[in-house]
Amino acid sequence: FFTRDDVEFIRSIGYDHIRIPIDEEQMWDEEGNKDPEAFTLLHNAIGWAEASGLKVVVDLHILRSHHFNEAEKPLWTDPNAQERFYQCWRDLSDELKKYSTTLVAYELMNEPVADDPEEWNVLVAKASSVVREREPKRFIVIGSNRWQSAFTFDDLKVPANDPYIILSFHFYHPFLLTHHQASWTGIAGFKGSVNYPGQLADPSEVASIPDETLRQRIAHDNAVYGKDTLEVMMAQPLRKAKELDLELYCGEWGCLPTVPRESLLQWYRDVREILEKNQVGWANWDYKGGFGIVDRRNENKPIDDLIEVLLK
Repeated sequence: FFTRDDVEFIRSIGYDHIRIPIDEEQMWDEEGNKDPEAFTLLHNAIGWAEASGLKVVVDLHILRSHHFNEAEKPLWTDPNAQERFYQCWRDLSDELKKYSTTLVAYELMNEPVADDPEEWNVLVAKASSVVREREPKRFIVIGSNRWQSAFTFDDLKVPANDPYIILSFHFYHPFLLTHHQASWTGIAGFKGSVNYPGQLADPSEVASIPDETLRQRIAHDNAVYGKDTLEVMMAQPLRKAKELDLELYCGEWGCLPTVPRESLLQWYRDVREILEKNQVGWANWDYKGGFGIVDRRNENKPIDDLIEVLLK
């Protein structure tokens, strides 16, 4: 699925790093034993990146005790699940500490979703200390609660006086545009057209939605959006990074190709310009998936117009 050729292609089109998601169930068995093959694959990917001049963010993406879209998340209530999370980082640090701190950064966890943001802040403090005991100068990427949303950044607390922290948020706004017809969302039933910039959906199409709950949800989100609107939506992470004098990273952003092509490309164009204007590093989501820059269904053919907007 992911080979040296992929890494070399990513470098050739202009990226300077790769964010590599890893899941607990891929890397460890249910008894917590490391899977040797999985760790070999991770080391291979990091080695290919280093050889190609790319840096790497190793992102602990999904835990057995925490999937960002599952109703039950034992991570927040079970001390054993929390200890397992910390042990994952002990193991990862032991495996990866040999790599230069300028090559590899660690992302503690992808898209935490706690009912109380303080629950995430407590885990951030402990998990950061686990890494710091082993690696005082490793860069640690830390996102905000509730899907790393830009709107929850004011609630995020990170260890004080640690210059080796990178703050991270994800940006998929407006959701009605970026996740148009996405099967895993509450707006999947809306099959009407969407547009950007401007008002997202035709009010007459929204009014004709037969399901009242869906109609109300779409109507609630059917506002006018443009580049200025998007920048305002990033205000919390921009402010927090400035207050703490820390680097800021948009570790995920993307739009599904279910919308008119020019709307999609203009959204990508505007978000990229906002991020770079504010000196925010970024990694778009994703590579070969539904938001990808290559078409997995067509022999991984590059999606040239999107690559042009992202990297040229």
